[in-house]
Amino acid sequence: MPDVKVEWKKCNGDGVCVDVCPVEVFELQEIPEYPDSKKSVPVRKEECIQCIACVTSCPTEAITVEE
Repeated sequence: MPDVKVEWKKCNGDGVCVDVCPVEVFELQEIPEYPDSKKSVPVRKEECIQCIACVTSCPTEAITVEE
């Protein structure tokens, strides 16, 4: 299963990854460490097809996908 990670410190919560992911791996959620904004959370990592659309689309380079 691919290991999809989001570095929340870099994530600006714009939702681009949510929009470009063809298998809906991501959701924007409130994170306790960052109470003033929503961050991208890979909630369905097992669905990832490693197309890396999220990686190439993220303007802050906050997402990595590894095997």
